[in-house]
Amino acid sequence: MKKNQIYILLLISFVFVSCEHNGYKDKLDVGKNAVNILFLHHSTGNNIYNGEMKNGEPDVLIWFNTYNQEKEVNYNIVEEAFPKSRVLRYIPGYGWNNYPFDYYNIWVKNGDKESYKYEPTLKTLAPLWDVIIIKHCFPVSSVLDDGNPNIDSDLKTIANYKLQYEALKNEFYKYPNTKFIIWTGAVHTQKNNSEERAQRTREFFTWVKLEWDEQEDNIYIWDFYELETEGGLYLKDDYAVSPGNSHPNKEFSAKVAPLFCNRIVDIIETKGTLTNLKGIYIDNDSIANVEK
Repeated sequence: MKKNQIYILLLISFVFVSCEHNGYKDKLDVGKNAVNILFLHHSTGNNIYNGEMKNGEPDVLIWFNTYNQEKEVNYNIVEEAFPKSRVLRYIPGYGWNNYPFDYYNIWVKNGDKESYKYEPTLKTLAPLWDVIIIKHCFPVSSVLDDGNPNIDSDLKTIANYKLQYEALKNEFYKYPNTKFIIWTGAVHTQKNNSEERAQRTREFFTWVKLEWDEQEDNIYIWDFYELETEGGLYLKDDYAVSPGNSHPNKEFSAKVAPLFCNRIVDIIETKGTLTNLKGIYIDNDSIANVEK
């Protein structure tokens, strides 16, 4: 292929990508009483979304379709990889990183733009979506010793995470009509992490739940960390693909997918007052004991 033909193809591809990343407008439900939910994730989130893939359909999608029919509501959940490593063959994307730094980098540091490295910022997303859900992949649990805190650093330390989460909270507050749901982090198996790093991970996500998360705002928690660890420091081997693979297996994914769905609809309908942070419904008499 001649050089000028390659140039034209690349130019067309660039224009296409620029138009394509419009906040996923084409996946919005514009029907009556629609509530549009955007779930941004990578591989662990994909495993939970899929669950057992009954009849070739993701468990979460089946759950919402059933719920919509039974309750006569219109909750539209859309999943997207975010951020992407590559948007087209010849065009690299932001990169396959979705840690506190990366959400801060795209949504806060570059939040005045419509998009950054082909990924939509909240300036684009929040006006379109009623609920936005974010998560981190399990390398977030490889937390290093704190050095000098630096909000613009991608080093995985508690000090940096806290600065980036505080900045994200203030950015979320700019969009009060959108509810934000944050997963506490996916974690490594014991084979793939050290005890020191795992202890720091617990410390950070305990801080997220008990200090960073506040009452009566537009930010909510789904405690995936607790579901994976059950009070320990690591993803339980029984819940992992293997002791050396920190992805959740199908059995665990199918087990917690309904809890994820419970938490989402409860946040939409009651601001999360009927479920605890893990998505388990509590007795009406115990509403005062809700973890949020």
